[in-house]
Amino acid sequence: MILIDGKKTSQDIKNEIAARVAEIKKEGGKPPHLAAILVGNDGASQTYVGAKVKSCHEIGFESTLIRLEETVSEEELLRVVEEVNENSEIDGLIVQLPLPKHISVEKVTNKIKPEKDVDGFTPANVGRMTLNWPAYVAATPYGIVELLKRYEIETSGKHCVVIGRSHIVGSPMSILMARNDNPGNATVTLTHSRTQNLKELTRSADILIVAIGKPEFVTEDMVKEGAVVIDVGIHRIEDSSKKSGFRLIGDVKFDEVSKKASAITPVPGGVGPMTIASLLYNTLQAAEKKIYQ
Repeated sequence: MILIDGKKTSQDIKNEIAARVAEIKKEGGKPPHLAAILVGNDGASQTYVGAKVKSCHEIGFESTLIRLEETVSEEELLRVVEEVNENSEIDGLIVQLPLPKHISVEKVTNKIKPEKDVDGFTPANVGRMTLNWPAYVAATPYGIVELLKRYEIETSGKHCVVIGRSHIVGSPMSILMARNDNPGNATVTLTHSRTQNLKELTRSADILIVAIGKPEFVTEDMVKEGAVVIDVGIHRIEDSSKKSGFRLIGDVKFDEVSKKASAITPVPGGVGPMTIASLLYNTLQAAEKKIYQ
């Protein structure tokens, strides 16, 4: 069984990006610049944004963190997004989700310039990805594709089952796995809460991608012998035996499923670290005008 190490792979990608940034600086160019807008004081959001800013500094990027109060109006947030859109010094922009309930995620996402949408959430980038045109691909799906590529996992002609149809992971993942590319060329089944005979489908999967958001949902009896299992979920559960008082688990019952899988991502240390590496890669592409010329 191969343990797909996202922590090591993400560090490899960061090192590659850092080397390219060093070259850009040596040639007299401007380092890539990522801006993040954080609304409110959500603990998880602050942690995520903090990790992104830290990673920027580690690899030589410039970063700007724009903090706004929870009570900020939708109009004011849209104005700030437009301000960043028009700032030629900034290459990439992310608006950390979730947003307060009085603000439309759709309006804010649609306001971001596609050229700066390094999260890959705007309709323009989702559409380009669907057409297999150059695009900024959402960080988690892109990270999974990169793991499959770097671990040389064959996807062509394989049956890939995706559990979960979110716009952030499941839906784009199904498109990426079906496209005429490598990784890709799989026969994809996209499953969700209304899917009947789910176990029958998952047991037929050569590659199983689990993004359902339910702790240890996938058990050993749902997995085919020798399958590749990608666990996107992450959940914090109480554990008095740990110094922190909790431990992290995924959507897959790792101890059981790892005995049947030919390759599997752990939680933590699997897909999670790849999301920031993917975001940084998209920002480098934005700075070098690789997608939108």
